[in-house]
Amino acid sequence: MIKQMDDTKQEWQYHGNKPIKGRKLLLIQQSELVIALPLIFRLIPKEQISRRSAWFESSGESELQFLKISELLSLVARKRKQSVDLSVELEQLNFCLNEMFSDYGWRMVRKELAQIKKRKKKSHIELSNDLVHRLKAFMSLKQLDSFDQAVDHLLSDCEKIRSDNGEVE
Repeated sequence: MIKQMDDTKQEWQYHGNKPIKGRKLLLIQQSELVIALPLIFRLIPKEQISRRSAWFESSGESELQFLKISELLSLVARKRKQSVDLSVELEQLNFCLNEMFSDYGWRMVRKELAQIKKRKKKSHIELSNDLVHRLKAFMSLKQLDSFDQAVDHLLSDCEKIRSDNGEVE
């Protein structure tokens, strides 16, 4: 049975020995559903299970598990869009995922989720070398540590000037 750490976090129940060091594995949280659902849908088809057999507990029950998890994923996705409480369905889904994935497999799922979250937080803007050198000189002058701080500083100055001139954004 899956025990809850608090209102939103459910701990992974290890199939093998529980690791002594490192973070405890967590199951899917409500805040992660937007990125987790497509990832899980992508990982559970039969061809993925056979391709990544070490990620899964048993392949014998995979068809039944696939149907049950697919149904729960669809239900959770639908309820999430309707903005209704889905804690019971999410707990059921997490229980099924815990049964389906191996400890190693779930660790890999969590790594992929972390990578997806990281990619969603970052943007890449191309700048000319001349502009990069000018930004570095500005960072040195203002004793700033990163390009983010430099751009934020410049934008804050720009916003201050606009507000002093009575301009509305």
